[in-house]
Amino acid sequence: MKNSETVELLRKLEAINSPSGYTKEAIAFLAGLFRAAGLNPTLTNKGALLVCEHPEPVTVCAAHVDTLGAMVTQLQGDGTLRVTQVGGWPWNSFEGEYVTVLGSAGKKWRGTLLCDNPAAHVNRNIGKAERSAENMHIRLDVEVKTAADTKKLGVCAGDYVFFDPRFEATDTGFIRSRFLDDKAGCAVLAEVILNAGARLKKMPVAFFFSNYEEVGHGASAGIPRCVREMIAVDMGVVGHNVYGHETLVSICAKDSTGPHDYELRQRLVNLARKKRIPHVVDIFPFYGSDAHATMGAGYDVRVAVIGPGVSASHGVERTHIKGIRATVQLVEAYLADICAAEK
Repeated sequence: MKNSETVELLRKLEAINSPSGYTKEAIAFLAGLFRAAGLNPTLTNKGALLVCEHPEPVTVCAAHVDTLGAMVTQLQGDGTLRVTQVGGWPWNSFEGEYVTVLGSAGKKWRGTLLCDNPAAHVNRNIGKAERSAENMHIRLDVEVKTAADTKKLGVCAGDYVFFDPRFEATDTGFIRSRFLDDKAGCAVLAEVILNAGARLKKMPVAFFFSNYEEVGHGASAGIPRCVREMIAVDMGVVGHNVYGHETLVSICAKDSTGPHDYELRQRLVNLARKKRIPHVVDIFPFYGSDAHATMGAGYDVRVAVIGPGVSASHGVERTHIKGIRATVQLVEAYLADICAAEK
């Protein structure tokens, strides 16, 4: 695929709201993409997507389509909403973000996430106030003055809140958007799948798009039991005291759950060196992935985690087409190596 096609695929995926627990539309988008290419994707009982054309895959490549989000917990006396987090995200980074509230009757309402008493002209301490669930609210763009008014809209506890992604691709190759973790990884695997096409029938590989990674149990079920290895394609960490960069593919040696398989990691490093793929080996200090969920569920698999560098993770994220391209190249090099070894 051309860079512009990859970016457009990612743009479309980012436009589909998919917080953990509400991913059916994003999963349907990917399934339709693969069916149009002549493939036969299937859904797991939990709603994840499996693409496997080979009867006995030996490896699985996984990415997660679910993102961060929120859920209504309380209708307040003035008609505003209290919310609880879906996944872990910093309140200060999401303050001021435009949102869509999906009412229980199916109607959508627009709004904004704000700190309580947000007007600087009446609250001199607004800049010092802690940003937390206890003092943040959703201001709906509807004329409501009481909880009863809001209830009449069909909004109630348990309703999902979707944050605007604010996707933008620059002419310098950067892609900035919320939820590049892990829709960038999904775009990587989608490109790999579409590039392979009908050849997947001869490739002992499965692709898994999980839908509960952000809450810890994404790839804990639905992985073919015959697989021996797993490559989780997630975001590469960019920040202080790590080596990741948006233009590179990161190969994770260890995250907060522990080290990944050394031999598999070294194979990926050697492939990156051989193919001259821009990469870095790194430690992710506060990080988990579908690889951990799979191992925790008792699968006997070797795991590795790779991904394009993503700046400002779980905030206003940014990556680069070079990092996405490097990740595609590494996944394809790995799969070619697997196919050669299985002959």
